[in-house]
Amino acid sequence: MLKCVMRVTCCAGSLLATALLAPAPAAAELVVLDNGRFFKVATYDLQGEQAVLELLTGGRVELPLERIERVVDDEVVPEAQREELDTPLPFELAVYYAEDQTVPETPWGEAIFAAAKRYHVNPAVVAAVVRWESAFDPRAISRKGARGLMQLMPATARRFGVGPEDIFDPARNLDAGVRYLRWLLDRFEGDLPLALAAYNAGEGTVDRYGGVPPYRETRSYIRRIFRTLGLVGEV
Repeated sequence: MLKCVMRVTCCAGSLLATALLAPAPAAAELVVLDNGRFFKVATYDLQGEQAVLELLTGGRVELPLERIERVVDDEVVPEAQREELDTPLPFELAVYYAEDQTVPETPWGEAIFAAAKRYHVNPAVVAAVVRWESAFDPRAISRKGARGLMQLMPATARRFGVGPEDIFDPARNLDAGVRYLRWLLDRFEGDLPLALAAYNAGEGTVDRYGGVPPYRETRSYIRRIFRTLGLVGEV
């Protein structure tokens, strides 16, 4: 059983030169590469399998999509609005698989259950992630390039054994995504909020902040999954 506690502290990092250290406007995005390095851009656009990045101080960089692990909206929640997710929540949740857990009553429920059992993750947690990642659409593609039921970026899929030719295969996508989620749960010692934050924003981002990062996108993502699991009310 897990008591979910969220923590936030602050740190910083950068990738390239002075241009990438400038303060980001609300519309900026954080791009995390497959080597863990990151930088902020004014715009992010996909052109086929290439990502076109407009730098904050001008200029443009093109990268293969397979180099990019995450793209997160760099909008920070004001500290005064962080209380809900920074306060210990009065519930416990089994995040790992148990024999009394059942097949989710969702599209792809049997496949979700099989992958969850294989990697010893609560299938209800996996189903909630799939719901908010892709709405159970195995052909879903986000504007950032994430794909399939668990919205894997090609770089993440490759880390967990799925190449571009199989990323839309529901069983392979679920296998890689659940395997990654289990890896995150182990890395963050069963802390579901941290694992979800890392699934959304990357484990390096969670490390840099020493907890759930203050990004509005990431915090909204966690709240939506918690609502699906019946852990918090409507917000």
